[in-house]
Amino acid sequence: MVGEFSQAVLKEQVGAFRAAAVAAGPDATVPTCPGWDVRKLLRHLARVYAMVQLGLESGPDDQRPRPPAAPDAFDAALTWFDERFAELTTALSAPDPQRAVWAFFPGGTPESWTRRMTHETAIHRLDAVLAADGGSELIFDPELAADGIDEMLTVIAPLGDWSQSAHQGRVLYHAADAGRTWLVRFLAGQPPQIGAPADAALGADEVDATVAGTADAVYRRVWGRPSGAMITGDAALGGLVAGR
Repeated sequence: MVGEFSQAVLKEQVGAFRAAAVAAGPDATVPTCPGWDVRKLLRHLARVYAMVQLGLESGPDDQRPRPPAAPDAFDAALTWFDERFAELTTALSAPDPQRAVWAFFPGGTPESWTRRMTHETAIHRLDAVLAADGGSELIFDPELAADGIDEMLTVIAPLGDWSQSAHQGRVLYHAADAGRTWLVRFLAGQPPQIGAPADAALGADEVDATVAGTADAVYRRVWGRPSGAMITGDAALGGLVAGR
């Protein structure tokens, strides 16, 4: 779905995040980010935008950009947030959305960064809403949520340090309302392998655990947020992917 992402989707999530942060207030505790308040959440996301904007101006082999910190005061941080997102939008709009740029994940391009920033913002929107009112009214669009599951399983999770993991087995992820499934095979000491349930190379005849629910629920589950997704079978295997 990467190519289907537009800046309109990203802007929608940014606006919703900002509104939730203002509604919660700077001192509200963010229950899904231990030790953080909304002020820190806002400053973090603004600094991410600044880093990505610098990355979009860098080559794929350049060093990781080091953006400045956001202002401490909440009002000033809000202004800085708006300015950094405006600069990011300009950088993402530059010609050739497929050109190679710096990224911490394989295949960094303006297009893949649009996807990455959409999900970074959407998950932190959830954090802000949880800080404001518990998040009971927020349900992510199934297509957006399913793509966020896909990004976590196929792009982000394999980047982690799996060298000390002793877990082995197959986990099926099923986002029912989006009609999407993923099979993840975990091998001790190795990054997970991801494919479709019919992928014979992953040995898909049987699975050891299933993570199932709406796309919204599974999206929250794989990003380590409170979720109604059901884990059946080996609960430890089903809980291995829980990104922050």
